[in-house]
Amino acid sequence: MLSEKEIISTIEMLRNEHLDVRTVTLGINLFDCVSHDLNTLKRNIQKKIINTAGNLVRVCDRIGEKYGIPVVNKRIAVSPAAVFGAPFSASQLVEVAKTLDNAAKEVNVDFIGGFTALVEKGIANGDRALIEAIPHALAETERVCSSVNVASTRAGINMDAVLIMGKTIKKAAELTALADGLACAKLCVFANIPEDIPFMAGAYLGIGEADAVINVGVSGPGVVKKAIDRAIASDPNLDLGHIAELIKHTSYKVTRIGELIGREVAAGLKIRFGVVDLSLAPTPNVGDSVGEIFQSLGLLSIGVPGSTAALALLNNAVKAGGAFASSHVGGLSGAFIPVSEDLNISESAKAGYLTLEKLEALTSVCSVGLDMVAIPGDTSEETIAAIIADEMAIGVINKKTTAARLIPVPGKKAGDSAHFGGLLGQATIIPVNNGRGVNRFIRFGGLIPAPIQSLTN
Repeated sequence: MLSEKEIISTIEMLRNEHLDVRTVTLGINLFDCVSHDLNTLKRNIQKKIINTAGNLVRVCDRIGEKYGIPVVNKRIAVSPAAVFGAPFSASQLVEVAKTLDNAAKEVNVDFIGGFTALVEKGIANGDRALIEAIPHALAETERVCSSVNVASTRAGINMDAVLIMGKTIKKAAELTALADGLACAKLCVFANIPEDIPFMAGAYLGIGEADAVINVGVSGPGVVKKAIDRAIASDPNLDLGHIAELIKHTSYKVTRIGELIGREVAAGLKIRFGVVDLSLAPTPNVGDSVGEIFQSLGLLSIGVPGSTAALALLNNAVKAGGAFASSHVGGLSGAFIPVSEDLNISESAKAGYLTLEKLEALTSVCSVGLDMVAIPGDTSEETIAAIIADEMAIGVINKKTTAARLIPVPGKKAGDSAHFGGLLGQATIIPVNNGRGVNRFIRFGGLIPAPIQSLTN
């Protein structure tokens, strides 16, 4: 139970500190829509999504108004399209993506995820067709998001898939050149992808999930920053152990709010409640930044020495607070560092404090990876694949989720700006070492073996 003081502080979070439910994501199983006939599959998909999600936005708005807690985004995640669309060609899967997009528009959700393939150990025909379809699918739809899992701690890293994704990202960027490669902002390459992420672009409904489930993503970087600022102002001699405890308590309250909203929405839709994902996901708005937390912790900017240690403290405390608050914590639950989506982080990259190499180091302790990173448009597909491979290795060796959402901005070079709009924000393009060079290592292909596990695993 929250004390009276904690209830008052929670109300303050809502009024002045950018606390919101960032997303309610409805997972929908589409495996019972399968058909060998494309038109039948499309009709089945459209019907099931509309029947299941038709009231999602209305219920979210009603619950948000009831508690005074806005639900910023309403989203859908579906079963991996590479599985239910396995019989079809790449061009036919583009048509499936358009069906998903149309259904998302009809029920008025912001995004629909699940144009997904899981290829950490090998690439099946359906997977190959879906990956081939990704560039056109994302360029020709508005709300569809895609993810591909190319590595896991148990399987290792599928380097053939990594190279293919380097090519896929380049093509997706070229097809949306007039929008600064916007299609790539809807595409994420993963290691150890969870089955219950409510955040895009990685959201999909895992194989082991229920027929329909509500997962909630709560974000409160502004809340955490203000809590730290108040505590340090009250006691300038506060040490990092006490700051970590403060973050844990703040995360506890935020997680409780997320679960409350999620369970009410699930009850309103008569659908099972899944998890609450407490991830400090920023927006381009001032006061809603993960980067600003680093400054509250005494650093000049995210990216300077000490940043990795600070992020480790932050991420661990957020996870600990969430785990204490609920037995239904899932997804990623930690701190995101999406460059373009966080004004402070974007400015740090522009000032030169945050390089690609430092970002990679930070991902060893954060909850996602190289997220919304704009790179020069002439970066080669081999170099893009090599960046992905490095990020996948961090996830595989450390038994954690990592991802790469890279945007090679056509026609632009390091130091230029890319504009994606809305929550996707804008970013200064970061230089890439050996960006246009060849990379023989990547061309070897094959499988980088999984790390040696203990005998008890």
